[in-house]
Amino acid sequence: MNIIGRLTRDAEVRNLPNEKQVVNFSIATNDNYRNKQGERIEQATYFECAYWISPKVADFLIKGTLVELSGRAYTSAWLGKDGEPHAGLNFHTSQVKVHSSSKRTENKFTESNKKDKKEISNSNDSDNNDDLPF
Repeated sequence: MNIIGRLTRDAEVRNLPNEKQVVNFSIATNDNYRNKQGERIEQATYFECAYWISPKVADFLIKGTLVELSGRAYTSAWLGKDGEPHAGLNFHTSQVKVHSSSKRTENKFTESNKKDKKEISNSNDSDNNDDLPF
């Protein structure tokens, strides 16, 4: 199953007792339709997501980022502290595709890329004396 939505909060990496790590995040998917009266109805569905393959993906999963997820959906139900029943949708994520990033993500990676390019250009200064034909 594939779902497309925007992150509602930054991803968090949790360390489990068995030395495994899981990335937890949530997304909202949007749907709209017209009812019998012709009114446009917009509906948001929220998923709590878990990704087990690599914790590095958390660097890209910033609030507001548009992502496409592959995996499987399942429901959960529980009783709250007040005794009221609650239910939620969960998504066990097997693949993440980032379609657009939030401004915070773009700024974060632009700054790191500038630093990397500066370090590369400084290290290449000594190579400028080579007589390379290209």
